[in-house]
Amino acid sequence: MIVAAIQQSFKGSKQSTVTKTVELIKQAKTNGAELIILQELHSQEYFCKSEDTKYFDYAKSFDEDVEFWSKVAKDNNIVLVTSLFEYRAPGLYHNTAVVFDRGEVAGKYRKMHIPDDPGFYEKFYFTPGDIGFEPIDTSVGKLGILICWDQWYPEAARIMTLKGAEILIYPTAIGWFDSDSQDEKNRQLDSWITIQRSHAIANGLPLISCNRVGFENDNSGAIDGIRFWGNSFICGAQGEILAQADSKSETIIYANIDKNRTKEVRDIWPFLRDRRIDSYDEILKRYCL
Repeated sequence: MIVAAIQQSFKGSKQSTVTKTVELIKQAKTNGAELIILQELHSQEYFCKSEDTKYFDYAKSFDEDVEFWSKVAKDNNIVLVTSLFEYRAPGLYHNTAVVFDRGEVAGKYRKMHIPDDPGFYEKFYFTPGDIGFEPIDTSVGKLGILICWDQWYPEAARIMTLKGAEILIYPTAIGWFDSDSQDEKNRQLDSWITIQRSHAIANGLPLISCNRVGFENDNSGAIDGIRFWGNSFICGAQGEILAQADSKSETIIYANIDKNRTKEVRDIWPFLRDRRIDSYDEILKRYCL
């Protein structure tokens, strides 16, 4: 199965950005992709750089957006992973991945881990997910969808695996501050890639991580802005890099995923067999001292 991840920059408006995204989806489909992944909150700028209630208006178009991306998936005969701002009720919003299987809504995942850091004030906007870690069944397999900050938590990837996920997928929006030193930037990027590859290895699953790229100003002045570092990648069940983008380019990366590889890897690295589930009670505690 050919999979694709679209690494894209914000084009200054929703309309321009979505138009470009659709163009790139068509290109990926022409190149044989059956499963296409879009980055976190791909239709708009990353608006969580500051706290402002005006951005809640973005979620008003959720139902309209679902209808639009459903049609895109149907027209291109693909499985499409989107990332949308979901309005649920006044004062109740989610960061939600909606998966479309050739036009039908196959399922959705609401982001569970919500960060609250300078430039990433997501707790102001998003209610933690209440669907749990449930793989989404599609015509190309069971997809373990997680979103950005979720990628730092091995528990999330493990639970998706234990419930039968066949691929781990992370739509993401992460970047640097220009004021950071080059050494610090290198450490952050290396950590981000390493933690996700470790999820692939520990669970014997292929993994797709799709990140934004490009500099986005913070119009509030709270920070200068964020330079999203791209580096979207696809790796195999032993963490081997199958495809990777750079830190600057708007691009599509592709890989040919062989799901039989999971069995081959797990037969020689039987991590699930050797888990000591009788000794893991402490994992449910915040801290043990």
